[in-house]
Amino acid sequence: MTLFQSPIPYVEPRDDFTIPQFVFSETFEHPTKSADVGKFPCMIEEETGRKVYLSELQYRTDALARAFNALWNIRDGDIVSLYIPNHVDYPTLTWATHKLGGIVAALSASLTSDELAYQLTVARPSLLVAHVENLPAAIEAANAVKLPHSRIIVLDGHKSPKKLPLKTVEDLVNDKTLPPYVEYRFTKPGQAREKIAFLCFSSGTTGKPKAVAISHYNVISDLIQFATLAGQGTNYAPPEQRRFRPGDVASGAVSQKHPLFSYNCGLIFTKDIYGLVVNLHAIFYVSMTVVVSAKFNYERFLQSIDTYGITHLLIVPPQALLLVKHPATKKYKLSTLRVIVAAAAPVSAELTTQLVEAFPKLHIGQGYGMTETTSAVTVYPITQKVGTLGSAGQLVPGITAKVVKPDGSLAGVGEPGELLLKGPQIALGYYHNEQATNETFIDGWLKTGDEVLFAENGDMFVTDRIKELIKVKGNQVAPSELEGHLLDHPDVADVAVIGIPDDFAGEAPLAYVVLKPAVAAEVAKTPALAEEVKARLQKTLTKTLHKHVSATKSKYKWLTGGVIFIEAIPKSPSGKILRRVLRDQSKALRAQAQKPSAKL
Repeated sequence: MTLFQSPIPYVEPRDDFTIPQFVFSETFEHPTKSADVGKFPCMIEEETGRKVYLSELQYRTDALARAFNALWNIRDGDIVSLYIPNHVDYPTLTWATHKLGGIVAALSASLTSDELAYQLTVARPSLLVAHVENLPAAIEAANAVKLPHSRIIVLDGHKSPKKLPLKTVEDLVNDKTLPPYVEYRFTKPGQAREKIAFLCFSSGTTGKPKAVAISHYNVISDLIQFATLAGQGTNYAPPEQRRFRPGDVASGAVSQKHPLFSYNCGLIFTKDIYGLVVNLHAIFYVSMTVVVSAKFNYERFLQSIDTYGITHLLIVPPQALLLVKHPATKKYKLSTLRVIVAAAAPVSAELTTQLVEAFPKLHIGQGYGMTETTSAVTVYPITQKVGTLGSAGQLVPGITAKVVKPDGSLAGVGEPGELLLKGPQIALGYYHNEQATNETFIDGWLKTGDEVLFAENGDMFVTDRIKELIKVKGNQVAPSELEGHLLDHPDVADVAVIGIPDDFAGEAPLAYVVLKPAVAAEVAKTPALAEEVKARLQKTLTKTLHKHVSATKSKYKWLTGGVIFIEAIPKSPSGKILRRVLRDQSKALRAQAQKPSAKL
């Protein structure tokens, strides 16, 4: 049997600790634990520059836990939904819930009221924390699911110009009349493995989002695995040469479309497991600081790198695109940067090459993970300054992988197939969804739905989502391969490839292309001739793009389905392409084209 594992020894953590005990307790011991925890700021507010230390987080966590317990009787198994953007109180609201034995449902702050109502229906929370800016949508969703307004708490409500009839987070923190509470602790070994800490909704690229149930042990294990692979607690190199050092500063950005490129930029805490586990908990665990930005602005993001001495960019592919494509990048020094890690969606070899060309002195690589794996499964190793081009990195210690071919047999080195995983960070399943759980979590193994292959040195390459592979004349075409190639074209800012029905080939690759701003501006600069200019440019570029692919790719990989220019590629907050949206658009266009013309 061919199984893949990291050769690095893994020391399992205790399984009788809650996450806040793990964060705050001095009695939690592990070889990877930094001796400098608490010495440096945990967070810096980007807007104000205010530094937040672990002691302040603990004070506010305790105050909120007392309030949750006294005013709403939050206890073991109760759910608190967080419908808030990046904020320095995200961890305090989270840990306050955990200290009472509750479960945090981490929801994206960008959800519409209808989307929020659906996720509230799944979670059925006892409390909903909403930011003052999305309070109207929160109230509308609460009304839809019959959640009383008295169970809505407002973050930054004290900044509202008018008095709110709801409790605010500041009200709770500053309430000196609240009685003490009994802190929730696991009393028996193994409880951390069973108790749900988070409900994190999957991205919903293939249907309605499902709530993934993640245990306390899942999160703690993933942090230990990440730190182990990063060499924490070892003397693998002199301190000044290590990838993660106490006092380093990481970036934090939220989900928001950039106005110039219309990219969906990545997020740090809210909803996304990558941000929630790596950018938040892992940064604290290795005694680093994270700069928290409530709203993403690319130039301010660059300015913050210089202002706060940011050393690490833990980002998603759309942000990597901005770094190499946006003209503002060259306006800033960015001299403190040492490391760029991209994750949450595949990063092509072409994009990695562009990053290396733009930042030749930096350590650059990527990682791979899923909500169902509590974030990291692979990360590029500390033995590589630049991760192998196109590789998602190498397995973190403590997890076992196998690759299953379409015929059910196990693949060996260099052979593609579906990735299945087993390890301590694999989630418990889908909350109140037995059918989906049984289809994905089978006999202790997680079916990822991703097609991968492993190289001899342990590098894992994600070739594509199995359900998204395009079948052309019986041949499998990976959209990500064509996307990476098209992204290297000088006129292209972003791209997504889907398969469309074809009578002869079965399916044909169709590319949706976002033009670079300067090229797009050329199309529209002469209003009177806009349509003519656009048609001429589209004809020229379509031919160019076809040639760009056909010159280097097998014939069945050519863009026989065509090229469509689009203002923005639809993506999830974590940067995954929403191909179902593009397939629906393509289907509607084909249906429109097939309608008989009206007779004059």
